Amino acid sequence: MKYQFLSTAAAAVLCGLSFAAPASAADGVKVGILNDQSGVYADYGGKSSVEAAKMAIEDFGGEVLGHKIELVNADHQNKPDLAVSIARRWYDVEGVDMITELTTSSVALAVQDLSKQEKKIDIVVGAASSRITGDACTPYGFHWAFDTHALGVGTGGALTEKGGDTWFFLTADYAFGYSLEKDTGEIVKAKGGKVLGAVRHPLNTSDFSSFLLQAQSSKAKVVGLANAGLDTINAIKQASEFGIVAGGQKMAGLLLTLAEVHGLGLKAAQGLVLTEGFYWDHDDKSRAFSERFYKRTNRMPNMIQAGTYSATLSYLKAVKAAGTKDADAVAKKLKELPVDDAFAKGKVLANGRMVHDLYLFEVKKPSESKRDWDYYKQLAVVPGDKAFPTAAESGCPLTK
Repeated sequence: MKYQFLSTAAAAVLCGLSFAAPASAADGVKVGILNDQSGVYADYGGKSSVEAAKMAIEDFGGEVLGHKIELVNADHQNKPDLAVSIARRWYDVEGVDMITELTTSSVALAVQDLSKQEKKIDIVVGAASSRITGDACTPYGFHWAFDTHALGVGTGGALTEKGGDTWFFLTADYAFGYSLEKDTGEIVKAKGGKVLGAVRHPLNTSDFSSFLLQAQSSKAKVVGLANAGLDTINAIKQASEFGIVAGGQKMAGLLLTLAEVHGLGLKAAQGLVLTEGFYWDHDDKSRAFSERFYKRTNRMPNMIQAGTYSATLSYLKAVKAAGTKDADAVAKKLKELPVDDAFAKGKVLANGRMVHDLYLFEVKKPSESKRDWDYYKQLAVVPGDKAFPTAAESGCPLTK
């Protein structure tokens, strides 16, 4: 077996992990959570996603095909080369069968390509690029929770229809940001709006002043934040200091989740319109799951964490239905079995895209909130078949 040399950063992370002897085919199923646990997306997914995967394994019964289900996790620090090094080690040495969460689109695309080479299942939850089940699709790659196309349809489409017909984008300078800007811009233009310009900012920047001044001078009705996590929080906070909203422009958090709203607080976040695929207070099933999650994490889950629960549970159901860990057989079952759990009801298309309804929310005013984490009021349902393109329309070469 050939082992690749690891970068210093990769070696430092891997030294902190516990590795067993190479796994045999007879060993139980092993799931890996690979995400950002210490950086800009740590609250967005992070250790809470690990806890969600643990809940899925427990709810499934802890074993499949007569063997124990194991869970490993690591922090990829939003570095594709580090993520690929960890994933390769997991696949070749640890016997990991499936990797999920995969925050950050550049990471997700890199690990998905490796998974194709290794014939292993990957289920992306925390990354958004529609390329994952578009032109970069693979036979073993799946995409849960949301993508940039769905976010563009939800938030971009709704705000344009309500009169926000000129846009300027603040875009994270990597694959996710480009995809979110592109997909939302296309929806805005299809609805009769115009994109007046865009500026790209580094990931995890602390100073948005020059970018916000360009957005302000554009006179666009809507400033679209094609970023996520702490970048979105910092942009919104600094926009308030520049008086952007007070001056008549609207801030649109294109990938804003409950975690970021909690970080901002209702005073700063009130009135923001956003799209999520899950809300803890949506129905009895989501409330029951979320209260269990809260007891373990002291926070309510967002769509990334609930989506990780669903992705893990769906994978285990597919392994059981296939009667084997063989990736081709499991991938086939993932595309056949309906999804029906605390996260969503949905179906998986031929390109690996899990289709389900999303929801357009407005963040409540502080006076409207009745309890901790009571942050959203629902404006509309975005049906799954409207939010996501069909497999044939996605650009995935597997569907042609």
